[in-house]
Amino acid sequence: MVAFGLIDEWKPAPGPLTTWSPTVASRAAAAAAPAHPAPPSHIQQAYLEAAYRNRGSSFRFSRLCLVTFRIEGALDRSAMGQAFNTFVTRHDSFCSWFSTTAEGSTRHLVDAADIALEPTDFGVPSDSEAIRRHVQDSTPGPDSWDCFSFGTIEHDDHFVVYAAVDHLDTDGISQALTYYELRQLYRNAVTGESDGLFTPGSYLEYCRRERLESDATTLDSPAVQTWIDLVTDNGGDLPTFPLPLGRSSVDYTRTSHSSFPLFDGARARAVDEACAAVGVKFIGGIFAAAALAEYELAGRSSYLGLTPKSTRSTPGEFASIGWYSSLIPVRFDLGAQPTFLTLAVLAQQAFDSGKLLANTSYHRVLELAQPEHGITTQPGWTAPMISYVDVRKLPGEAELDAAGAGLYGNRGSSEEVFMWINRFEDHTGVEFLYPGTDEADRSIDLYFSKIAEIFTAVVESGDYTPQIASVFTHELPDVSRV
Repeated sequence: MVAFGLIDEWKPAPGPLTTWSPTVASRAAAAAAPAHPAPPSHIQQAYLEAAYRNRGSSFRFSRLCLVTFRIEGALDRSAMGQAFNTFVTRHDSFCSWFSTTAEGSTRHLVDAADIALEPTDFGVPSDSEAIRRHVQDSTPGPDSWDCFSFGTIEHDDHFVVYAAVDHLDTDGISQALTYYELRQLYRNAVTGESDGLFTPGSYLEYCRRERLESDATTLDSPAVQTWIDLVTDNGGDLPTFPLPLGRSSVDYTRTSHSSFPLFDGARARAVDEACAAVGVKFIGGIFAAAALAEYELAGRSSYLGLTPKSTRSTPGEFASIGWYSSLIPVRFDLGAQPTFLTLAVLAQQAFDSGKLLANTSYHRVLELAQPEHGITTQPGWTAPMISYVDVRKLPGEAELDAAGAGLYGNRGSSEEVFMWINRFEDHTGVEFLYPGTDEADRSIDLYFSKIAEIFTAVVESGDYTPQIASVFTHELPDVSRV
């Protein structure tokens, strides 16, 4: 089973550790790289601004994404070095860095021919903690070009590969591609073959195109008006998690992580069948369950949620490493007598409508909104997010279990709840990242138990009818964490 969680939860067995990072000459070339007119994407710009505002925090505020997996046999060090170097130089996300001030961010573009990674031996660390500390300490944040590092940990009959990349240069699909490409590039280097890889598109060109399209939008653009209407109808701001999180409004609250099993392959297919009976997909069922949970736990009779949508649009972009993502809204009313099936239809319609807004970033909407619109969303905003990932569709999915694959993030700061529903062929699990407080722990348990209850009823009886919100008691049932 693929492991998800915080880097603190990664437990690599000690072994000879080798790290590949940019050479001194590469760092010098990057430092001298000229400014380039292409701006960061909207989501990158907001991320860079947040990192800049919080540069004085006592911990890494930015998100470090870690991909790990094992390869059987003895390490061919030369082939692995070739794989890492090819990986970095074939994706132009790794050729850019940004200088950020209070006025904004400027891109600097490094010539791929000037980029080279070299190995450094670190001996055998004493324990897992030493490896985790090394990986995080040796990978800079988004204010540095070299905000990525790679490495191996050798064992008797296999070795572990890791790729640590700041979120600035990666997203969920990119992390799956990282696993697939590094394995394939290593195999190619060992065998001398050159098959199995598509030609990646340019993330830089994507950023340029996104901003050109964004600059052409105005307050009169239908997508902008739709965003403004959705947010004003929600009281002028984005949604919040329906239960208390116990975080302070003035201090950082470090991130916690929880994992829960949702159902096996057969029960997931039963949900598919229930959704298909009313003409909707699995994603419609997810947001129906979320809306019902909010209705019963918080008495909310309308639902507004956010979900990430990949903004890749060309074959090359689907083979490209970068942060191709936008948040889209899912908004619908529950009506007088909601059930899972009736809401699944509304949720699917809302999701399909939300997809039409994928290329209109809410960041751009805030640039255009005027005081009279009554939008109160502040810079550095965050909001709860639900992401559905059908891992069955990703490259290399069949090998993930055997490779002991893992996806991890650093323990940053959290203000809201991020939820991932990850579906594999034989199981579906739920991951939460949220503020690390006792109250949030209880709320996450309560929220998941309600989601699980709803899906259990759908599997066993084909539908779910909620209790009246005003009489629901917030008793915490037993829930099974991974």
